[in-house]
Amino acid sequence: MIDFSKLEQYRENNRIEAKKALGGLPKSIWETYSAFANTYGGIILLGVEERADKSLHPVDLPDPDRLIREFWDIVNNPNKTSVNILSARDVFVQEVDGAHIVVIRVPRAERSYKPVYVDGNPLCTYRRNGEGDYRCTREEYQAMVRDASVRTQDMLVLNEMDLGVFHPESVRSYRQRMRLSRPGHVWESLEDEEFLLKLGAVGIGSDGKKHPTSAGLLMFGNEYDIVREFNAYFLDYQEQYDADTRWTDRIISSSGDWSGNVYDFYFRIYNRLIQDIKVPFRMDGGNRVDDTPVHQALREALANCLVNADYYGRQGLVILKKRDGITMSNPGSFRIELDAAKSGGVSDPRNGTMLKMFNLIDIGERAGSGIPNIFRVWREQGWAAPTFTEQLEPERTILSLTFEKIGDKKSVIKIGDKKSVINEKMKETIIAYLTDHAEAKTAEIAAYIGLKLSRTRDYLNELIAEDIVVAEGGNRNRTYRLRS
Repeated sequence: MIDFSKLEQYRENNRIEAKKALGGLPKSIWETYSAFANTYGGIILLGVEERADKSLHPVDLPDPDRLIREFWDIVNNPNKTSVNILSARDVFVQEVDGAHIVVIRVPRAERSYKPVYVDGNPLCTYRRNGEGDYRCTREEYQAMVRDASVRTQDMLVLNEMDLGVFHPESVRSYRQRMRLSRPGHVWESLEDEEFLLKLGAVGIGSDGKKHPTSAGLLMFGNEYDIVREFNAYFLDYQEQYDADTRWTDRIISSSGDWSGNVYDFYFRIYNRLIQDIKVPFRMDGGNRVDDTPVHQALREALANCLVNADYYGRQGLVILKKRDGITMSNPGSFRIELDAAKSGGVSDPRNGTMLKMFNLIDIGERAGSGIPNIFRVWREQGWAAPTFTEQLEPERTILSLTFEKIGDKKSVIKIGDKKSVINEKMKETIIAYLTDHAEAKTAEIAAYIGLKLSRTRDYLNELIAEDIVVAEGGNRNRTYRLRS
């Protein structure tokens, strides 16, 4: 929440919009309402002007209560807004330096309400980018519509395809793994076709015949059949151990020398990811135990990336392994608030059937504890916290995992250039904090992001170098704020 006693120190950004509103409710307010709801949420300030130096100042609305009544009348009109996601506590009058302004807090809309559009036209859907609102592309609109569905994307029965799209060796391998994970399972004796039907890889189409589902095609299909349905489908794994080489090893789904499906990609890539993870010598019942919490966390992270990808989205899924960490990037945004995902207990996978398939071979979970477990393991190892980044145009979710010890330049896996571990998400978190706090000291920011002071200063120095943050004062009295 904004500290209104320091209003002039704030600036318009991706979560603050100021409107003078002396002539009444601005028409552009609805574009901003849509944009905030469809992006990260934000605060609209009525009765606040932005001066030439970008500072914000109250102008004292003559009748703020009338503006609020008008706002409620319009936001509840389905011909103007597709949905009202506000509660009474989100709109109120605030006194600032003797002037009265109206504050409208717009939360990030739940996926079932998106896209939030205006003027009764789904194509009038907006998002927030920097200080402005922009109209969404048809592709962005369609992605929100897909995510709003109660049925997950991978439940679609593909009526125009037959069961010949499945890669036999992938199905055989999966069934063998399931026998090992769940010996004596009731499906074990079924023929492949019936097994795939029970699994959700096959469904009954509108013609009454059996066809592959999206989940089945993605998990067990041949790459050349997958791209017929998912035109932008592309799985890419890269190892970059040499700064002078684009990659030292690469696996892509379109190479033609393997199936190219999600199931086979998972096991090819997982084995590469764990090659440099140290395994302590431990015995259990006379057998060497090679599975550590780090291995388990990496399985969760990789499965999470694969089952939450929007395979209809633009650009493919990319796993990048360097000496100092791993980055997992998939098309599609987070379907729930990131804070809720970190807290656990909430599971809302984009491809729920695929997640069930992984669950049956003891990979992934449905209890919403996967992401908290990753953070817990990294914390127990003393490594810098994992970070998630959400990007727009096109939508992508990026998980960055570093193996650097907090406050230590050495790591379990050799660390390369220090700058490479300062990632965009942590900087976005600091920017968000300085959006809600006009100024802050290093200790305050460090407490918020959960890192030591020295590590936090690294991020702040990066933001200063990028001309986003300004440092004022020296030593213990130094504070940071967003640049005007």
